[in-house]
Amino acid sequence: MSRNHLKLAGLLASVLCAACSAPPSASEGGVSGRHYGQIEFKPCTLTGAVAAANVEALCGTFSVPENPAAPEGRKIDLRIAWLDADNGGTGLPDPVFFLAGGPGQAASDVALQVSTALRQVRKQRDIFLIDQRGTGGSNPLSCLSPDGKELPMDEHADPTEAYVQGYAAQCAKSLEGRADPRFYTTSQAIDDLDAVRKALGAGQLNLVGGSYGTRVAQRYVARYPQHVRSVVIDGVVPNDLVVGGDFANTFEDAIILQSAQCIKDAACAKRFPVNTRTQLRSVLDTLAAAPVTVDYRDPATAQARQDVLKPDDVLGLIFAFSYIPELSSLLPVVLDEAAQGRYGPLAALTRNASRAMDLQISRGMQWSVICSEDAPRFQPAPQSDRLLGPHVAQMFFSACAVWPHDTAAADAATPLKSDLPVLLLSGELDPVTPPRYAEQVLKGLPNGRHIVTRGQGHGSINAGCMPRVLGQYIDTADAKAVDASCLDSLSHVPAFTSFNGWEP
Repeated sequence: MSRNHLKLAGLLASVLCAACSAPPSASEGGVSGRHYGQIEFKPCTLTGAVAAANVEALCGTFSVPENPAAPEGRKIDLRIAWLDADNGGTGLPDPVFFLAGGPGQAASDVALQVSTALRQVRKQRDIFLIDQRGTGGSNPLSCLSPDGKELPMDEHADPTEAYVQGYAAQCAKSLEGRADPRFYTTSQAIDDLDAVRKALGAGQLNLVGGSYGTRVAQRYVARYPQHVRSVVIDGVVPNDLVVGGDFANTFEDAIILQSAQCIKDAACAKRFPVNTRTQLRSVLDTLAAAPVTVDYRDPATAQARQDVLKPDDVLGLIFAFSYIPELSSLLPVVLDEAAQGRYGPLAALTRNASRAMDLQISRGMQWSVICSEDAPRFQPAPQSDRLLGPHVAQMFFSACAVWPHDTAAADAATPLKSDLPVLLLSGELDPVTPPRYAEQVLKGLPNGRHIVTRGQGHGSINAGCMPRVLGQYIDTADAKAVDASCLDSLSHVPAFTSFNGWEP
């Protein structure tokens, strides 16, 4: 097994990360401040990898006890980014809280995607991006070496369970004096959200959550229903789902659906008579029998490189690409090239995807959540016929043997039942949170509505006219009355039949 399985496991539970190239940072642009309730904010810029990703905002912090049972003990500052309403005045009194995915992603890291998706909502309401404790600027559970620098995983080490546990133990030791990982779970996060709500002086909130953020939203609704006006959950994670336990099945289903789209397209079916799933299995079997040494150009530096391409490297790439249809449309042609013995394009894309994965998730915070809430409920199941074997899920939880973690709240896995209006969104081709998950959650929501976006992957809030739909829904707080007919124009992304693109 290559290190890509570790990166893959970190990616599988994430939300908009596949669209992010690098985490933004907040920089203050002046000394003048504004207050929202009790919290002071100052101008800041949330800066991405390129200037076009910059988002002007207001940034502030709010202090909370790390251990809620010891309010006089260590305090941690939550970083909050405020995207103020652009109606020329004060936004309506029920702001939007955006809840990021992962577990381990900072909300401020996806400011550009959120501001774009909620541009209609922002005409009347303020939007707050609160980095969940352990991520971004909220006392991140970052793994550091003794000299205070980032503690990287060894790319050349054999990532056995023993290696992962050794790394996790080093990481936990580096947190001593900075953080206690036991107090960085969903339970503490929803109490943080409510503390921020109180400090802002908001009586009710509109919650928008993606992927793992949908679990946070559901748990907040269950604990604080009186403070919720409306909910949007995109890429739905049921409370009773063991995150990581169903990876093999959801990925397999997505690949089969993607293969079916090629078969239905005359140009694709003619160009690639062997379907994507079968082609992928063939390439994996070939590499398992004899990993290939590949010479290629690094897509980031254009420098010549040589790597050994292994099956797990390819699986990591395919999973990363399956999140976004525009990327998965490349799979038939790169797999066909590999089947002909030309592995350069596959190696180059794998290198790029590997680099991007490293930038997205706070691994320590992710372990705090899944070791508390998911690992104790994980039951391995035989999956010999799946592209992803059961060892992927086992590696996902391997750090839990040494990572300090708490026992999950008694109601953590209880399915949500609520009369509140909830809009549930699913991508038709989502490889980690398929539409059947949302259908499961919808059973407990009599005022809920589920929209499946045709041809979309993981995350639908920016698909087509969805920003307009979200604006209408949050304006009315009536999920069933929303006119979503404009989404009927969404279509599947055609597969590339060559590196020049798809046939017209």
